[in-house]
Amino acid sequence: MGRGRAKAKQTKVARELKYRTHETDFGALAKELHGDDNHRVSEPVESEDYDEWADYADPRRRD
Repeated sequence: MGRGRAKAKQTKVARELKYRTHETDFGALAKELHGDDNHRVSEPVESEDYDEWADYADPRRRD
């Protein structure tokens, strides 16, 4: 019991999605799916940064 109101809302949302006309920006969609070519590539981490923390490394760990 008590599911009537929730089911009615789901039906309303489903009909709205099915029959509403959408203005789709396919250019923005393609850019989002394929990634933007203007993104920056991160710089490689210098080995000096790792040397500072080498004393804290787990001696049992193998790299």
